[in-house]
Amino acid sequence: MANTFTTKGLTKTYGEGAAAVHALRGVDLEIPKGEIVVLLGPSGSGKSTLLNIIGGLDRATSGQALFEDQDLTAMSDRDLTLYRRDHVGFVFQFYNLMPSLTARENVELVTEIADDPMDVATALSMVGLGDRMDHFPAQMSGGEQQRVAIARAIAKNPNVLFCDEPTGALDSKTGRAVLHVLNDVNAKLGATVLIVTHAAATAGMAHRVIHFADGAIRSVKTNAHRLSPDEIAW
Repeated sequence: MANTFTTKGLTKTYGEGAAAVHALRGVDLEIPKGEIVVLLGPSGSGKSTLLNIIGGLDRATSGQALFEDQDLTAMSDRDLTLYRRDHVGFVFQFYNLMPSLTARENVELVTEIADDPMDVATALSMVGLGDRMDHFPAQMSGGEQQRVAIARAIAKNPNVLFCDEPTGALDSKTGRAVLHVLNDVNAKLGATVLIVTHAAATAGMAHRVIHFADGAIRSVKTNAHRLSPDEIAW
C-alpha cells in the first residue's frame, strides 16, 4: 500500500544553544493511505509538532517529510498554502467557528476556496447536523460545534484529516459521537485520519498507533481488532 506520509530523519528545534528545545529528534515514519492513525503521547512529546509539519503549518529544522511523492520540506510558502488548501482538513480541540455565522455559513467558508468541494448540506448531514444548518455556534452544544468543525474540514474533500485533541474538551458521550464521525469520514471518504491525543483509550479505534515520547517514536503498533467508538472506555 502506498504511503500518505513518509518522514526521514525529521527534526525540529526551537531556540539555540543551551536553551534549545528539541521537539523532534530524527523521526522516521510511514503512514499508509486510508488509515486512522492515533499519535499518542504526553504533552511535549512531539506529536503536535509532527502534525504541524506534515500538515504544512510549520517547517522542520532538518530531515524530509513527504506527502505521497511531494517533498513538503522543499516547498515554498505558496506551495505549502496550496497543499493545505487542496489536500488537508484540520480539526482542533477548540472549534474555531465564526460566532456570527451559522453552521452552513461556517462550512461555506471552506467550500468557496476549495477546488472540488462537497455540497455544504451533504457535509453537515454526514456529521448528523442536517437539521441544524441554520443555527449559530452559541445555539449548539460543544459536541455539535465540533461536528460543524469536522464538516468544515471534510467539505473540501481532503486527502487527509488532521485532528489535534478533537475530544479534549468533550464529555464521554459527546466525545464518542465525534469519534463515530471521524470513523465514518475514514470509511466513506477514504481519507487518511490522524488523531493527536494523550487519551490512550482512543487508540483502540485506530488502524495504527504511534507512541511518542521526548521527541521520538517509541513504538508503532497495528490493531488486529479495532474497537468501535462505543467500546472505548473513557
